[in-house]
Amino acid sequence: MAKVKIKVKVLRYNPESDPKPYWKSYEPEVEDDSTILDILNTIHWNIDGTLSYRRSCRSAICGSCAMKVNGRNILACETSMHQFKGDKFRIEPLPGFKIIKDLVVDLDEFFAKLERIRPYLILNKSIPDKEFYQSPEDFEQIVEVINCILCGACTSSCPSLWGNENYLGPAALLKAYRFIADSRDDGADERVDIINDRNGIWRCHTIFNCMEACPKDIKITEYLSRLKVKATENSI
Repeated sequence: MAKVKIKVKVLRYNPESDPKPYWKSYEPEVEDDSTILDILNTIHWNIDGTLSYRRSCRSAICGSCAMKVNGRNILACETSMHQFKGDKFRIEPLPGFKIIKDLVVDLDEFFAKLERIRPYLILNKSIPDKEFYQSPEDFEQIVEVINCILCGACTSSCPSLWGNENYLGPAALLKAYRFIADSRDDGADERVDIINDRNGIWRCHTIFNCMEACPKDIKITEYLSRLKVKATENSI
């Protein structure tokens, strides 16, 4: 495989030693079919071992390598360098989150908001001897949203979150929809009460950034609009 030299700027920041984030330039030589993760690995392994970033499954399943590249939130493991024009790359952490170090952000609040919507089946009925039956038609209501890998790319891309850190954000709201629309669940009204306030579903202004950022191409805004209808019906 042919190798090419590229120019990479990475936003570096170590809160223990740096007064503020700064850009650091690298010119790694990488294989021509490299992903963004391959580029970061080349820098970390061969040029600068102090560079910090998250990665795990390398299969676009764990969501740990979400970051911002040339102005777009992406998964580094699945994104080819050729998805961007030219040979220059600006890599930075997901916006809207506190930086722990370099490309690693603090997701504690992100998952705390997820916990608020109770992301599990709530049951008011006895558990059957086998599985809960769900018809193909009922499954169709959630078949797309269960693909969410909680990478945070959608929430990070949301201007409503940038202006209000208390906003639940699209990832938590999408997960709320996943259970509210699940025919096996009995906690829909309870979850609607949780999201039906100024920091919940009504903070969504249908900007569509979340859909553009989602690596799984989930129609997030459509499902959040359905939540608004549900919240309105419950209020009436």
